[in-house]
Amino acid sequence: MRTALCSKNNIAKISLLSLLTTVVLSCNSLKKVDDNAYLVVKNTIYVDSLKVNDEDVESLIHQKPNTVILGYPLRLNLYNLAKEDPDSLYQVWLTKKENRKKRLNKLLSAKQVNRLGESFLVKGLSNWLKDIGETPVILDTARTRRSLERISTYYDSKGYFNNTTTYTIDSTGRKQRAKIDYKISLGKPFIIGSISNDISSKAIDSLYFLNSAASLVKEGDKFDLDNFNGERERLTTTFRNNGIRNFQESSIAFDIARDTTRAADDQKMGITLNIGDLKKRGENQVTTSAYKIEKINSVNVYTDYLASGPGDSLRTVEYGDYTFYYSDKFKIKPKTLANAIFFKKDSIYRDLDKIRTARQLNSLNVFKYPNVIFEEDSTGNKVNTSIYLAPKPKYSLGANFEVSRSNIRRLGIGVGASLLIRNIFKGAENLSLSVDGAFGLLSSSSFQEDFFSEIGGEITLDFPRIWFPLNTTKIIPNYMLPKTRIAIGTSFQKNIGLDKQTFNTIFGYNWTPNDFKKNAIELLNIQFVRNVNRERFFNVYRTTYDRLDEIADTYQDNPLVADFFETPEGSNEPRLIIPVGAQNFINTVENGTLPTSVQDFNDVVRIEERRERLTENNLIFATNYTFNKNTRNGITDNSFYQFRFKLESAGNLLSGISSIIPFNKNQQNELLVFGVPFSQYIKTEFDYVKYWDLSRSNVLAARTFFGIAIPYGNSDNIPFVRSYFGGGSNDNRAWFPYSLGPGSTSAVNDFNEANLKIALNLEYRFPVAGNINGAIFADAGNIWNVFDNVEDPAATFNGFSSLKDIALGSGFGLRYDFTYFLFRLDLGFKTYNPAEIPSKRWFRDYNFANSVLQIGINYPF
Repeated sequence: MRTALCSKNNIAKISLLSLLTTVVLSCNSLKKVDDNAYLVVKNTIYVDSLKVNDEDVESLIHQKPNTVILGYPLRLNLYNLAKEDPDSLYQVWLTKKENRKKRLNKLLSAKQVNRLGESFLVKGLSNWLKDIGETPVILDTARTRRSLERISTYYDSKGYFNNTTTYTIDSTGRKQRAKIDYKISLGKPFIIGSISNDISSKAIDSLYFLNSAASLVKEGDKFDLDNFNGERERLTTTFRNNGIRNFQESSIAFDIARDTTRAADDQKMGITLNIGDLKKRGENQVTTSAYKIEKINSVNVYTDYLASGPGDSLRTVEYGDYTFYYSDKFKIKPKTLANAIFFKKDSIYRDLDKIRTARQLNSLNVFKYPNVIFEEDSTGNKVNTSIYLAPKPKYSLGANFEVSRSNIRRLGIGVGASLLIRNIFKGAENLSLSVDGAFGLLSSSSFQEDFFSEIGGEITLDFPRIWFPLNTTKIIPNYMLPKTRIAIGTSFQKNIGLDKQTFNTIFGYNWTPNDFKKNAIELLNIQFVRNVNRERFFNVYRTTYDRLDEIADTYQDNPLVADFFETPEGSNEPRLIIPVGAQNFINTVENGTLPTSVQDFNDVVRIEERRERLTENNLIFATNYTFNKNTRNGITDNSFYQFRFKLESAGNLLSGISSIIPFNKNQQNELLVFGVPFSQYIKTEFDYVKYWDLSRSNVLAARTFFGIAIPYGNSDNIPFVRSYFGGGSNDNRAWFPYSLGPGSTSAVNDFNEANLKIALNLEYRFPVAGNINGAIFADAGNIWNVFDNVEDPAATFNGFSSLKDIALGSGFGLRYDFTYFLFRLDLGFKTYNPAEIPSKRWFRDYNFANSVLQIGINYPF
């Protein structure tokens, strides 16, 4: 019977596979290609007989093949499914039978019959398919020749002026399909020979020779137009940062000529750098004048220029090199504004100072983006600087709303509100007050109620400077946007886990040297976690309870433990009473009153160690430093990398104080602060993300992560809130959060966590249709226990041999781009599961029945 059932299942699978194959093969890519035309299926570029895969060169080709997904032209076939003229086809169908239109007019009315022709099913579907689809790329030899000309011009710009080009079309393969080979013979490249210059302004001439060592155009280098463009940009930046405020990049020109005095086969080019004078366009003529180095004469700052009218009298405040103008009250300290302005009286003008001033004033979050204007004074060598500032509102209100779902919460609704008070102490200090709440239904309630709630609040105060007893401006200048942050927050949970109450305080600094680097130090990061309902442990951690109950079943007839059981209604199996029975059973085993096997004793001890660790209150008194680097230039840049490093140390300050102030101790000899053992550990993390742009919106992304937290001194484990977990929409997507590891254990606990984590992710992203994108991914990694109180060899990291326990998940996903955010669906399959026995680890659960659907917002990395 079972064999017959399996055969039927196999037949069903084979039939389904055959049906899908038939559908795919039935999509004819040539459906809308005329009999005498050819569909372009491949372009190949050969340079000096060598195949080139250069995106810059490939982008010059006019006719690119239709996009494919895993070798399948999905968008082309979607376009082919659309009807070419649905209006005419509808009319043909309508009049095909003599009385069809008359019957429909009587049934619907003539107006509705006409509307039917405009409906989505008749016309709209075809238009939609054309919009998301892709028209077939038909071979056009005129466009092929234009592509060849563009490629030739490109190699001209690289110094190969004698290049020759040709193309061949291979149409001898599959019917009506063409492959185009573009062939380029470069010849000998031209070299930069002598370099001379013709510079009109003396000021420019001096600056050029002072900075000529960094030139991108040098004798003996191969001719490359990109180097000339880069040199033009370099010189413009150099001049504008050395007093030439109004320098025009168009003043720079290169004369390039072949040296006729040399032999015919000597391909050296003579270069002349021309830098002309400043051009000013008047009403009827263009005048020129020599460039001059300008200095800052005066700096005038209008702090509320939108609030004042043309006839209003303004008051002034003098501070250092600056004059501040205001209409009613001067609402910000002069020193705060002075620290944000980088122009100094009698200093040489620099574009860099302008950029830094705008960046710093904007970061204060007190003014709208500043307007900086320069005007020449009567001498012509100095400029008067005016900075116009428009204050933002003193108070800003914000609100947020979200709906969520997880394996714990069947439905969650989150609401929040925030109030921002700007410039609270007149030094651009900003105070933020926020309140957040979450309410909803539990997925499977082990409590008296099915509802949960979580509410929290935070007060944050930001200072636009490093608040420290010593002057730090030499180490962290003002242009690095230094900030000091003080935050105090709390949260309360009900019917979530053990109903935690959390209190946290942060005192830290952050600064940003440039747009690509960011540093953050938290001198104090204090977190106190109080578990309100510790007796609820076995209600929450059901897997742990089931393991304990399974052990206890062996001894349920023993009079020593018989009172610890009860038989639930509707069941014949006795179960340990929660919490009294379960805890009494553990105590009876641990004190040796109940004779047990060595294995059962060790298992019970481990369960009790985990219960104590997860139910004890935590006091974390930490200091940490984080460094971030991101080389991305805008949202369209898909070739960049990100790097994050974090180092955290906890408990050392309290440990040092304990040598002066004697702390109480518990039975485990741990030092107590306010009756709670403080955590002591060191933790470090490395996170590296790399993107590669593969052309045509195809991107390859990779991430590597390594993190370890080592307890010592007053701790033999890491607090749950600082530990690592595996699985989830941003980690290994073939496992749910907290269900992977540690090591080769088979998710032995409800919330599996450890203090060592390795993660490796690789994802190929590609467009599908319209705003829909696809992805294929592979996620590897796991968590382990190391240097803590966990002794289970299957869960601990024991050197390189433990790397065999790295789990591998793979799968595919769909994403919809809403411009401001991306909605993501990923389906993960367990490819290599270390929790299985070695002979069954590969592809044991590689099927849709055991797949994991992950929902996420934005990319996982």
